[in-house]
This record gives sequence, structure tokens and C-alpha cells, in this order.
Amino acid sequence: MSTLPADDGLLVIPARALKPGMYVAAIDRPWSETPFALQGFHVQSAEDVELISRYCNEVSIDPARRVAVAGVPQPRRARRNEGGLELLPAEFAAEANADLDSADRAIRKVFGQLKRGGGLEVSALQSAVDPLVKHVLQDSNAMAALVRIRRHGDYLYDHSLCNAVWSAVLGRHLGLPPDDLGCLALGASLVDVGMTRLEVNPVAKPAALSAGEMAAVRRHVALGADLVRAAGVDRRVLEVVQNHHERFDGSGYPQRLSGHDIPVLARIAGLVDTYDAMITPRPHAPGRTSFEAVQELWDGGAAHFQRELVEQFIQAIGLFPTGAVVELNTGEVGIVVAQNESRRLKPSVMLVLDCNKRRRADLRVVDLATEEPADGGELWVRSELQPGSHGVHPDEFFL
Repeated sequence: MSTLPADDGLLVIPARALKPGMYVAAIDRPWSETPFALQGFHVQSAEDVELISRYCNEVSIDPARRVAVAGVPQPRRARRNEGGLELLPAEFAAEANADLDSADRAIRKVFGQLKRGGGLEVSALQSAVDPLVKHVLQDSNAMAALVRIRRHGDYLYDHSLCNAVWSAVLGRHLGLPPDDLGCLALGASLVDVGMTRLEVNPVAKPAALSAGEMAAVRRHVALGADLVRAAGVDRRVLEVVQNHHERFDGSGYPQRLSGHDIPVLARIAGLVDTYDAMITPRPHAPGRTSFEAVQELWDGGAAHFQRELVEQFIQAIGLFPTGAVVELNTGEVGIVVAQNESRRLKPSVMLVLDCNKRRRADLRVVDLATEEPADGGELWVRSELQPGSHGVHPDEFFL
């Protein structure tokens, strides 16, 4: 008996009966348990039929959407190419990377003008950030993976770009309306805009800041708020910049606001701003892994940040986020390619190195929630590793 729902207009057929040009509308297992990134796609080749059959016994097709094979877009799934296993849909990755590049250029241009004494061109940043929000709404895991691995080494610019994406990822998870998401992402990209008016460069210093330097750096909040206010932005954007260093327990600055007196968008921006700073290497401190950062936010930072918000952020990005390099209890090393929403410690991992840390001839994706080793037992993530550990670079596979 079929396990697929009987939807009007859809036909349930064996997966091996699929033909190129057919449109797969539903499958007999959760989409998250397969390598198909798009829920619904056209079959393009016999190779696609073979791949689908490996994961599904039955599928539902929509006869009305059948097309000729020529010109049919590739199914959005992981697929092999000369570089190995492509983990993101090619069309999504190409467009998202192009928009990330545009946003990076816009941030550099706007911040550069400010460093030279010019004014803040908010419209240029808004036009660059809006497409990023659109991509987060399409596929937040993919965008989180892309922004995690494409840093260029310029902290101020990378941090502003990452803040925009992280805040949109959390905001989407919380169900914020699109208008709030746009203001949140723009505000998050501007939280450090006041740094362009400081004489000291806190990022470049190879040691921790002195008390005097820290007091000077804290002025970036007021300086940034002045710049943003003069640009005539939405009130919500200004609130993010003004309050992103306030803390839930009242220990923040500049006004020592606490609890729900801090606007919710600023609470989100403050959390992701801290998270991104923690995972980013800087001259005076190595970057933490994402797992170390969220663990610290949960354990040590719970008083500083609203605990429910930290929990939602962990749910949004995963304990071992997509794009992270991890080592399993077997000694094998791989890259996280998908989250398991019901079991956060059991993501899907693409195995890159075997237990002896040698590059595997075949790149295989395993679901840690269901996969069992040949000798029995279970698989789990022993630790998250820094990108580049044992020669494993996520951008080799994602970009």
C-alpha cells in the first residue's frame, strides 16, 4: 500500500518507473533524508532516476508539469562534478555568491567613504542586503554555509556581511515578517559603522585592548547611531545600531538597558554580533568553532542574552552547522551538509577522510541519526574542527 498522500491530480508510481521530463512532486520519505535540496523537480536523465530510486520506493508525479527534457533545469540536489560532490544547487549557489560579492563591495565602498569623512549611503547598503534576505528566505542553511566559509580576512567588512546574514537566519527562524527582516539585516550590517570614526583600530591590535582603549571603542555605538540617524533610516534600523551592545541582564552599554526594554531586533543583532566575533580569528585571539561558541553562549552568556533567544539561534543554525568540518567517533572526517531538526547532535555529514585521515575515493553522505557502522553501534560527532583541519576546506565543495 502506498505511503504517499492521495493528492488531486498527482499519480503515485514506483521510483524506477520515472522517465526524464516527469515532475516529482512528492516522495515517500522526508525530503530532509535525501540529497534533494528542492522539494519538487523535473527528472532530467536516467542517472536521476537511478539516484531517486536509491532513496525512494514510490514517488508522486504531476502529469500536468511534464516537459521535454531539453531545457529542463537540473534537479536541485547534490551531484558529482570534476571537483567532487556539489553540495548546493548550482543555480542557487551562483546567484547567492554573486549577491554576496555585491554586498561585500557595497559594504567596502560605503565604509570606505565614511573613513574618508563622507556620509552614510544607506540606500546602497539596503540594495545590497535585500537580496541576501531573499536568499535566506529561500534556503537559510545554504546561506549560512556560504557566509561561514567565504571570509576574505578583512574583519570589519566580513563581520558586517555575516551579521546581516546571521540575523536574517535567526529572524526567519523566529517567523519575523519580511519588513522586519529587512530592517534587522540592514541594522545588523551597520552595527560597527561607528568604528569608521575611531582613531584606534581595535581589530588590528595583536593584544587585548587596555581599559582606556576599550572605553574609546565603546564610543562606536554613539558615533554609529549619529551616522545612521543623519541618514534618515527606519526607526527599527536605528534601534538595532543604538542597542546592539545592551545585554539582557543589564550589563551592556551605553544605557545599561535590560530585559524587554531592549528592542527585540537589537537583542537578535547583539546575539549574532557576539557569535560572529567569537568564531572569527583575530590577531589577539583564535576563532572558536561554532559548537564552542554556542556552548559558551548557552552556558556562560545565558545571563547576557535572553536564554530563549540563544536556544532559538542554536535551533536555527544547528549545534554543528551546515558547512562545519567535523570528526566522527570513528575517526572519519567530513563536512556537515544538512541538519536533523529532531536530533540536533545527529546531522548529515559528507565523509571526506577515512579513519586514517586519508582522502576517500568516494564521497558519501551519511545521516548520523540513522546510519550504523559496519561493526554495529552508532555514529556521532566527536568534535567540530577548524576549517582546513587535515586539509579539509569546505569551500572546495560548497563554492
